[in-house]
Amino acid sequence: MSEQGHVVARIGKPHGLRGEVTVQLHTDDPQTRLADGAVLPTRAEPGSGVPRELTVAGTRVHRGIWLLRFAEILDRTGAESLRGTRLLAPTDDAQPDDTRPGDAQDQDVEDGWYEEDLVGLRALDPGGVVLGKVTALEVGAAQDRLVLRLTDGAEALVPFVEAIVPTVDTAAGTVTIDAPPGLLDPDAAER
Repeated sequence: MSEQGHVVARIGKPHGLRGEVTVQLHTDDPQTRLADGAVLPTRAEPGSGVPRELTVAGTRVHRGIWLLRFAEILDRTGAESLRGTRLLAPTDDAQPDDTRPGDAQDQDVEDGWYEEDLVGLRALDPGGVVLGKVTALEVGAAQDRLVLRLTDGAEALVPFVEAIVPTVDTAAGTVTIDAPPGLLDPDAAER
């Protein structure tokens, strides 16, 4: 495949022992995109061993979270190896409701970011004051979290949702954090 298709979903953590995984959707039409038998190109870290394509073998929704099984993945160990992998629409089948990470320098949080895009970005508050630096991205079933090393050396987990992280600007090397009271200083919330 000469060009990557649009992101349909991002794989999260394993669910159970038989190779099922949670996914974060990046399409408005998951019933069609993730139908049994769909063959989806993948985008993963180089050298991760993730197959170039995965075949959907089962889909279900459990407590509001989409779960997928793939014909190529038979157990929890295999499912764990998929964490963070993007499932893509075939290039000739991309829809406007699918997103494509990297299309814009300054995109919405829900568009999807790779950890390597985020690590090292300076975290700023809405007024431009430096809060710290992004050190990692934790992929979660319901939402992802940015790991920040704050200017005082403490570590903070920030839900990677647009309400709290309204702007990621890779060109400027910054991410804006509009933190509710107590998020970056848990001790302040207790005072």
